[in-house]
Parts: sequence; C-alpha cells; structure tokens
Amino acid sequence: MNNINEILKEALDKLKNVGLKDTAVIEDIENIKVEYLGKKGKITEILKTLSSMTIEEKKKIGSLVNEAKIELNTALENKRKEISNKLLEEKMKNEKIDISPAFSFSFPKGHRHIISKTIQDMSNIFVSLGFDVYSGREIETDWYNFEALNIPKDHPARDTQDTFYLENSECLLRTHTSPGQIHVMEEMKPPIKVIVPGRVYRNEATDASHSAIFHQIEGLVVGENVTFSELKGTLKLFINRLFGQELDMRFRPSHFQFTEPSAEVDIKCVLCGGKGCRVCKGSGWLEVLGCGMVHPNVFRAVKYDPEKYTGYAFGLGVERFAMFKYGIDDMRVLYENDLRVLRQF
Repeated sequence: MNNINEILKEALDKLKNVGLKDTAVIEDIENIKVEYLGKKGKITEILKTLSSMTIEEKKKIGSLVNEAKIELNTALENKRKEISNKLLEEKMKNEKIDISPAFSFSFPKGHRHIISKTIQDMSNIFVSLGFDVYSGREIETDWYNFEALNIPKDHPARDTQDTFYLENSECLLRTHTSPGQIHVMEEMKPPIKVIVPGRVYRNEATDASHSAIFHQIEGLVVGENVTFSELKGTLKLFINRLFGQELDMRFRPSHFQFTEPSAEVDIKCVLCGGKGCRVCKGSGWLEVLGCGMVHPNVFRAVKYDPEKYTGYAFGLGVERFAMFKYGIDDMRVLYENDLRVLRQF
C-alpha cells in the first residue's frame, strides 16, 4: 500500500515538472502515462501481484490501484490542457496575421431617405415641445377612420374612389393619420400630447403634387382649458424651427368634420420669398397643414366629457414639407429612387 502511494507521488512530481522549457512537452506527458499506466507500467505491475494475496488484500490493494489510476489520469488530462493553452498563447503572441484584404473596394456611405429624414426632423421638434410619439395602424376599420371622427355615412371621403377597401372585409387602408387620435384617447386619459406619424393611402392618380401613398403626422393635445391660441403658438414655433427662419404665417377659416372651429395654415413661400413662383402658383403663399379644435362629437365617441375637456388637432403632409424645405417641385422625385437626386440630400 505504501508502494502504491510512493509510485503515485513519483508520477505526479514528474508531471508537475513538465513545462514549456522542455523540447517535446506533449511527448513527455505521454511518456509519463506509459511509464506508470502502460502494460508494463509501475502501477499496472502491482496488479499482477494480486494473485498471491488473500481476498481481503486483493480488495484493498485493487481499490487503491484504481484510485491511483483515476487520480493520475485526471492529472495527465489537466496537464495536457494547461500545456495546450500555454502553447496557443505563445503562438498567438509570436504570430502576426495580416487581416487586410487582398483587394480593397470603396463603397459609398448610405444615409436616410429624405422622407425618413423629414419625419425624424419634424418628430424631434415636437418631442422637444413635450409631445410623445404614438405608432398608429395602417389597416383601420370604418369606425376608426370615419365614424368616430364625425364623418357621416354620406360624406365623399367614404367613396371608394378615394379609399382602398379590403376585399370581403370591413377594413380599409387608412386615408389619414387621424384615426390615431381615437386610439390614443381610448388608451389614455387627459392630459394628452402626442403626434402620430405614418403612411396613408388614397385611391387617386399620381402627379407632381399627389400620390396614392404618402405620409402624414397627426398631432393631438387634450386637456382642460386647451385653447386655439395655444394651437397657433405651437404650430408657429414648429414651422420656424423646421425651416430655420422666422416665416410669415396665416390661418384661414376652413372646414374639417373632426374639428370645430377649423383652419388651414399658409406660410410665405420659402422658394420665392413671397414674390410669386410656379410652386406657389404666383400667390406668394404655400398651404402647409390643416388644424382646429377637436369636435365635441369626437370626444363623445371616446366617452370624453366635452364640457370638461377641450383639445386641438392638426395634420401635416410630410412630402409637402420636404418639397418646400428642399426646393423640390415634383413629389414623384421622392419615390423614383434616382440616386442623382437622393445623393443631394
């Protein structure tokens, strides 16, 4: 029994002294394994003497030999891993890899499309004014797109020549971002201050100023004692920040089913400075958005008390603002993906 312990200690000491300084490290480890655990190894030889022992001695000696073999095998495996890791580290230190490509290609740097950039710029201004951004739905029901917004059944906006209805369904592609108002008011309680940017759809011919698919940003503010003067101040601040200059504005009385009173907003033409040009059709003014105070019937549709709450809403055409800001006189340019045009922005 003492002999087994001495042989095991001798093997472990030899293994411990194996290091990177040796010329054949892995080979040295294998030699130790053969010397002690091989067919003629020192530990294996002890097993050959068991035949001359009693049953009790065989049990004790056999058990000790097996424990020694397990301990030595574990030590050998750990040493292999240790040496392999050290060899790899040394190799990585001394080996330099050229990771430069054999051939180099220069690719132009991408950037956001002018529409995406305009939406982001407009949204950032509203966020700085305390608005939250809400994601609306492009597929709506008749109730959200029309009825809840106080648009009666016989209103022209419901006509199939303006609206894309989904086949065999009561759903449609939203014609404006205004349904976002209804969803927001159903999900939140006043005070509310949100914008709803998104894509909208109208069944109409595409020309220099119209498209079947375009983008809007809806704005909604609801609370107690919200006024029209607050609406005017918000829009004036937004427009001046977007164009980076103090612009003349005017509010003209108008009519929208979901606001009362309603107004359309014009700005002095940013392209000709109000002198008159092809874009402003010689008037010196550009129509940029519609707005107004939320109609009491809209509040009733979402179970808000119109005697307690007031609010204002506005709708901005993203493409329209992009055209005015960047001097584009044809909306189709924004969707033709002509790199010569897109690279300018």
